[in-house]
Amino acid sequence: MKNNFFNTDLLTGKTIVITGAGRGIGLDVATLMANCGAKIIAHSGRQGTAKNLAGISDSVLEADFTDPKSVNAFIEFVKAETSVIDVLVNNAGTMLGRFDADKITVEQYQQLVSLNQTSVVQITSALIPWLRKSPNASIINTVSISATTGGSAGSSIYSATKAFVSTYTKALARELAPDNIRANAVSPGTIATDFHKRYSSEEKLALTRRSIPLQRLGAPEDCSPTYVFLSSERLSGYITGQIVEINGGQLII
Repeated sequence: MKNNFFNTDLLTGKTIVITGAGRGIGLDVATLMANCGAKIIAHSGRQGTAKNLAGISDSVLEADFTDPKSVNAFIEFVKAETSVIDVLVNNAGTMLGRFDADKITVEQYQQLVSLNQTSVVQITSALIPWLRKSPNASIINTVSISATTGGSAGSSIYSATKAFVSTYTKALARELAPDNIRANAVSPGTIATDFHKRYSSEEKLALTRRSIPLQRLGAPEDCSPTYVFLSSERLSGYITGQIVEINGGQLII
């Protein structure tokens, strides 16, 4: 599936900050937004993934967000690159592994929370003054279907961190509305990326696919247009505080 129909000037003139942009959903979002005319300031998390953003963003910092010092380094990097931010996409995050609820260590718990939860708060809080300088700013957080369902075995803390970000998004929407900053979240279901190659077996994915009403796993291209939609005040200027579920009917609320 291609998103060539989005090769427009929809985001021309916008400066967009994207974390976790080196692969998967984040890379497709960065690519589509750049095709729509945006200037992209990007973060890539996994070592060696910054090269995937060649030709998409000239401003890329590779950093491990399990380390708060690396998060601060990215914040300073962004501030040095721009005086205004129109859209902040907090997409960085992963499971780091499957950890049984009765065996997860304090260190594993802290790493998950640092990456999936604390970094989102840290970056958002620091960059709100830059978002306030935009006439129509937008925050888009990536959460997960597991924030609502609780996920599967071994993902309890990952799911909980995504639930935190979902609620944080709604709170931001209320608090920042007077500044004309909208806040929404995109909640992907089971998307066929490296994430599930690392953390899900082929058997598990096959069972999941059969349970989805549309009878297929999602692709990054299924998700990225929603980020463009939520970035554009022309398309979504009256939408804030929402969690947009993209899952082929895997979860129907």
